[in-house]
Amino acid sequence: MREILGMRRRLRFGRRKAPALLDAALHCATEWHWPVLPGVGLKATKASKTTKTSKTTKATKTSRAARTSGAADDPGRGARACACPDPDCVVPGAHPFDPGLLAATTDPRMVRWWWTNRPDAPVLLATGGRAPCAVSLPAVAAARALAVLDRRGLRLGPVVATPTRWSLLVAPYSLERLGELLYVKDCVPSSLRFHGEGGYLVLPPSETGTGRVRWERPPAPGAPRLPDVETVLDALVEASTGAPDGGSRLRY
Repeated sequence: MREILGMRRRLRFGRRKAPALLDAALHCATEWHWPVLPGVGLKATKASKTTKTSKTTKATKTSRAARTSGAADDPGRGARACACPDPDCVVPGAHPFDPGLLAATTDPRMVRWWWTNRPDAPVLLATGGRAPCAVSLPAVAAARALAVLDRRGLRLGPVVATPTRWSLLVAPYSLERLGELLYVKDCVPSSLRFHGEGGYLVLPPSETGTGRVRWERPPAPGAPRLPDVETVLDALVEASTGAPDGGSRLRY
């Protein structure tokens, strides 16, 4: 009887433990009221006949594939590509496919159904409207910019980091407002990207073709504080000026 009760207890506790991505998606939807949807995700690539050589050659190719696909932190997994039909997808795994972006929701029942059926799907935030927006830039430039902004005492909100780009979350803004802000600037670094209404952003702890997504600056407890896009944009433009070659510090 004790063994049976112990087994039931383990099974019950096991059912209560939500996978990390489902837990993250539910937290975004229910605690922060951010509309989310599952990304297309990744799939294993088929090994070609030419790869059936020596074990050393296989290990070398696997290592190279891992570095390009974000699999370097999992030696037991081979190269993976985007699960969408496009063999040349430029954002592997990190974009909507089925369902489309308009399906993003804060409904916990829908969120739970999605990630119960696709537990490895990346978590995508549908930006704009009442949801956060973001300004992103290359990872190296972002790390440099954040150090400058910290020294100047600027209070930032959450920062999402991938191996290639970092995204600074900001308060919702309209495309018209963004256009006005950019129009009055003499120069804006071309490396900046804006994730506003009709856009999306991959959130931690997702995994994409470029690697794992993490919080460089995690959200504060409770409702995450989001700075105004004008404040962040002004600070980034100012931080980008004064490079020794007369260019932008945020190019790389």
